Amino acid sequence: MSLQKGDKAPSFTLYNTEKKQVSLEDFKGKNLIIHFFPAAFTGVCTTQLCTMRDDLGYYTKLGAEVVGISVDSLFTLGKFKEEQKYNFDLLSDFNKEAAQAYGAYYENFVFDMKGVARRAAFVVDSEGIIQYAEVLESAGNLPDFGAIKASLEQL
Repeated sequence: MSLQKGDKAPSFTLYNTEKKQVSLEDFKGKNLIIHFFPAAFTGVCTTQLCTMRDDLGYYTKLGAEVVGISVDSLFTLGKFKEEQKYNFDLLSDFNKEAAQAYGAYYENFVFDMKGVARRAAFVVDSEGIIQYAEVLESAGNLPDFGAIKASLEQL
């Protein structure tokens, strides 16, 4: 199953690094950029999230919020967020439900790890409709940040 522009974004409720539940519905009335990433403390994932961190002011001006989601525990994500000074929520999809719902899921990943989030980016508009969807085949590639910005600018 792959989500496309115009699809309703699948609902999720996940814990952030402050042990608070965060749901898709919390962002109703706002645009949301969702970044799925395979694993905290890895090179490409750090680059992906640091790019969002460094551009957060731009996204905020466009009325967008950002979340990062991986299957790491909220405790691991908390340390990752602290070390990298991320200025947005990292959400733990430890039970792998959100990654599967968004089609951003590896059954088998490197080093025989099973059930890891694929690198992916989604822009969800204020009504909960997907306006941009990118699920990468290779975890070594980064999302198209220009396309993410362009989709937001059209909202």
